[in-house]
Amino acid sequence: MFLLQLAIMVLFAAAAGAALVFQARSASMQEARQLAFGVAQAFAHAPGTLEAMKSDDPRALMQPRAEQARKESGVDYVVAFDPNGFRWTHPDPALIGKHIYALREGAAADRPFTQTFEGSLGLSVDSTVPVHDTGGKAIVGFVSAGITVDSVDEVVQGQLPQLLGFAGGALVVSASGTALVSRRLRRQTHGLDPSEMTRMYEHHDAVLHAVREGVLIVGGDGRLLLANDEARRLLALPPDAEERRVADLGLEAGTARLLGSGRVATDEVHLAGDRLLAVNMRPVDPDGGPAGSVVTLRDTTELRALAGRADVARERLRLLYEAGVRIGTTLDVTSTAQELTEVAVPRFADAATVDLLDPVLRGEEPAGPGSEMRRAAVHGVEGARTLHALGEPIRFVPTSPTAVGVERGHAVLEADLAASGDWMAAQDPDRARRVLDHGFHSLITVPLRARGGVLGMASFWRSEAPPFEEEDLAFAEELVARAAVAIDNARRYTREHALAETLQRSLLPGSLPDHPAVEVAHRYLPALDGVGGDWFDVIPLPGARVALVVGDVVGHGLHAAATMGQLRAAVHTFSALDLSPDELLGHLDELVARIDGDESAERDDKGVTGATCLYAVYDPSSGQCSLARSGHPEPALVHPDGTVEYLRVPGSPPLGLGGGEPFETAEVTLPEGSRLVLYTDGLVEDRDRGIDIGLEALRDALARPGRSPEEICRDVFDTLLPASPGDDIALLVARTHLLDPSRVAEWNVPGNPAAVAGIRADVTRRLGAWGLDEMAFTTELVISELVTNAIRYGTGPIRLRMLHDRDTLICEVADGSSTSPHLRRAATTDEGGRGLFLVAQFSRRWGTRYTARGKVIWTEQSLHGPASDADGATADVLLDQWDEAWST
Repeated sequence: MFLLQLAIMVLFAAAAGAALVFQARSASMQEARQLAFGVAQAFAHAPGTLEAMKSDDPRALMQPRAEQARKESGVDYVVAFDPNGFRWTHPDPALIGKHIYALREGAAADRPFTQTFEGSLGLSVDSTVPVHDTGGKAIVGFVSAGITVDSVDEVVQGQLPQLLGFAGGALVVSASGTALVSRRLRRQTHGLDPSEMTRMYEHHDAVLHAVREGVLIVGGDGRLLLANDEARRLLALPPDAEERRVADLGLEAGTARLLGSGRVATDEVHLAGDRLLAVNMRPVDPDGGPAGSVVTLRDTTELRALAGRADVARERLRLLYEAGVRIGTTLDVTSTAQELTEVAVPRFADAATVDLLDPVLRGEEPAGPGSEMRRAAVHGVEGARTLHALGEPIRFVPTSPTAVGVERGHAVLEADLAASGDWMAAQDPDRARRVLDHGFHSLITVPLRARGGVLGMASFWRSEAPPFEEEDLAFAEELVARAAVAIDNARRYTREHALAETLQRSLLPGSLPDHPAVEVAHRYLPALDGVGGDWFDVIPLPGARVALVVGDVVGHGLHAAATMGQLRAAVHTFSALDLSPDELLGHLDELVARIDGDESAERDDKGVTGATCLYAVYDPSSGQCSLARSGHPEPALVHPDGTVEYLRVPGSPPLGLGGGEPFETAEVTLPEGSRLVLYTDGLVEDRDRGIDIGLEALRDALARPGRSPEEICRDVFDTLLPASPGDDIALLVARTHLLDPSRVAEWNVPGNPAAVAGIRADVTRRLGAWGLDEMAFTTELVISELVTNAIRYGTGPIRLRMLHDRDTLICEVADGSSTSPHLRRAATTDEGGRGLFLVAQFSRRWGTRYTARGKVIWTEQSLHGPASDADGATADVLLDQWDEAWST
């Protein structure tokens, strides 16, 4: 800054010097003009000048006098010449008599004039004065006096040192003053350069006039030193507020005390008229400078209103987040609807209701929007249930907000129910009155839309909170949209769950057979996540035996249920072959492996891998029970005295994973009255309980004597059932019975056909003892055929056994041969081959089962039915009706 000022002073000094030189030269030229004119005027009017010019020799008379005048006056020449221009005098005598080249062009010769022209002595300032005769009518001659320009310059150059000295002095004085001013200015501005000072000024100007925050500077004596425009506006300050004490400005008492206190304040809220101001105050110079404070003011009135709206928006965002977490946790339609009402109350509405179409409640696809719905959920303040009761069907009138919302497909606002109560009166006058009596004053109804269809309507009611506004519609629609997706998912799950459950229950046994060998009870509970593949069965077998089966397919849903149906059908098929438990599981394992290898790859699904099964065969005649399992928990046996043990049945991998390894069978003798308990792992294992703990809990629940299978099922479920089953649970309890030995008859049959007659006689006597005389004829015929063919085609030993069951007479003929009889069509020329036909006609059913050392051919005759009475028909009559026979 100093250098700039110094340069400016130098320029000013140079300009001043040049001006002085120019002025001096101009003054010198003016003086030269005046001097030349004065000399010429004086010489022209000097006494003797006219007479000399009129004399005969003007040259001689005037030359001396002209030179004298020149030297005394200081001009460079005094020239007199005649009217024709010929010189009479001249400083250079050689030029006397010579002609003057020209007068000033355009100058009048009869008047004096001054001009600058190039003469014999160079550029000169020349003044010419005419000399008239006595009468003034004729010009006798001219007198010219002049000073050369060089003479004038010499005068100026003689003055130049003085001028330069003056300019230099002025420069020194100016530079010294500038240095002093700059030094003082830098001290006062703390070394700021001009750009920074300019920026500070601009900021200062912005603070004073443009910034939207009030700024005050208050002195240590409590006087207001500065206030910007915003501060004047916020505090309503008078125009002359500055330099006045803040206590005298008419401010609120609290605000005035704060401004005059000088203390530190941060965002203190004070009242200023109808405004709320946030005041911040800090010392101006806390390091020992001038006392005072700087105060900033912010108008928080609108900010607080905006903050309130921001809080509402933030609260609603939080509510939407909670809705996403809390709605749709159960996959149940009504529970999901109830969750929507609980989320909305009380943070959005004082009461909330959800009405759904009937197909949605059943899990079906809604056919289309309708005006008739059913109340599915309600929650809120007292009186909310007076709107409509849960489960109550509601038919909305066309003018109701619900019907309008269904028709338009978007939310409808009723800001004042009292003013728009026509539709309420048309809907139900009594209920409309109760609604208004409970204080409900505004309503928003929003359609529950999902995948382009309307599932129902959600309604939000207010009684204590302020009425709903237009801006509440968007939030209500967003909240209901999220709930609608969850409700639709629950509806679809309900539909799939119902289909899977229907399929599974159709595949499970509707009722278990009433078998004399066992008394059974069962329980089945699907998981909350959906039905699975747990199943059980009781299958009657030949010889008064019974098969008890429990199985489990990993997974849930339709696939698991369908897989369970496949396995159950396969078990029934293999049971019809009267296979031992290990053989049956072996065939079942091969079936599952084939399904997994073929069908699963083609359908790209999960297959059947992971299924387990426990198969037990109980024989009441001996109390013997044969068991085999594939990946299934061991069964429990409750003895008649109440002690519990888990039967040690050799374990094998789940079905389909055995790799062709053979299964093992366990043989156990069950006391009469013992309870055999078969179950799936869902009963003893869940997320919160290990299987060891579950097995001990099951043992404790079973360890009580004297209970029926039904009571055992009830107690086990009451004790072990989880609150939220994560897996299916199947339970089968069978109390065993032994066949009365008096109802069992056995004979060893000799290998001689002649012994058949004696066997028939023994059978007839035993039937008489059992009170079955009416069955003697048919039984003799059946036994004769079976024993005769065993003697003829089988190998020893041959044994005959008859079992008198509750409603069945069973005949079994065992021999050591593995060949099996079969029906065939006998030709008319055949002498035999028709005996098996007779056996089939007189028996309810018949078959062959294989043992470790041969086979058993068995028949069952019903004690109550057509097969027990031949109605007088003879063998020949029956043979005439059919020509099929048997052979080995």
